[in-house]
Amino acid sequence: MYLAEHTINGRKNYILRISQYNSAANCWQSRDLFDLGRSPWEFIEYPGGNAFYIHEDVCEKLTEEGVKYDLCELEELFWRFIRKDIRQKIEPFHCRGIRKSRTAWKQKILKTEQVQVFDKRRIYYLRCGNMDQCRIGHLPIRYFKALLNKSRDEIEQHILQLEKSLSPREYKQYVYVIFDLQRYFRSSSARSIPQALDQDELDRYFLENVCLLHRDEFFWAGLDKGSGLHEYLVRYVVMFFDYEFDGGSAWDEYLQNFINSKRFYRQPLAKTTLAVAEIVEVFGLSEEKLKTLDKTDLTKLFRQKAHELHPDKGGEHDDFVKLIEAYKQLLRNRG
Repeated sequence: MYLAEHTINGRKNYILRISQYNSAANCWQSRDLFDLGRSPWEFIEYPGGNAFYIHEDVCEKLTEEGVKYDLCELEELFWRFIRKDIRQKIEPFHCRGIRKSRTAWKQKILKTEQVQVFDKRRIYYLRCGNMDQCRIGHLPIRYFKALLNKSRDEIEQHILQLEKSLSPREYKQYVYVIFDLQRYFRSSSARSIPQALDQDELDRYFLENVCLLHRDEFFWAGLDKGSGLHEYLVRYVVMFFDYEFDGGSAWDEYLQNFINSKRFYRQPLAKTTLAVAEIVEVFGLSEEKLKTLDKTDLTKLFRQKAHELHPDKGGEHDDFVKLIEAYKQLLRNRG
């Protein structure tokens, strides 16, 4: 049993569901049990003190549906909707989740199918935050036990909750990793610095992979995904196109390592200051036009010029270094 969360007309709606194995279809499917609407907290009763219980209407409906449930399991599903002050007081005594015996766990492995690689990539990144996914093929099935014997809908709902721990600055990198887009590029920077790649090519490969996953009937087995792009994939399109790669320390370190790797380059004792005329020449825009660019547009322009001037693309090393210095100087001037 799990709690499904969907956005309807801009507001979240919650439904209690259960995953059940359909032997005829040879797949796991989800079934609605109880529609909690937009306010699941309305089904939590507080008799006094720090006590609480789930409204009898929910319990009766589960019984009618023939669902055997544990009170701890039911409380866990409603836990985030319980009043904060009560959660803080009873947290040390709360029975979080259901522990299963080793024997039951072994039986579960024998009954389940192999975990899909797309799900593996997502779980591995959300647990480790690691862009290098070469280890996932060697991880034991136990590492992915949270995905076993569940319908596609329950798996997506589980991952959706885990993704809430991501910060917006991670969104695009996360999508880049889980769709394994680095495999399309030979550059050494593809593994850790996707900012340095051709962004138009990257966009194309991403859309191709989204379409492939959308058409993968085995992936969507047991779930009616409709004719259009399912909301479970729409969120990745939003993450990829509405957000930028984080231009943090990894990107700066890459640029600096490139400069330092050239034997004839000498690290300056102080920050290099370029004349306005030099910056204008490097970017090919007037001073007035450069001043109108915000940080996002400036970064896009820098990436475009970096792709043109990079020595690996036939550019001159000195021109590439000057571009880097000009970009950093403009960023400093913007505070």
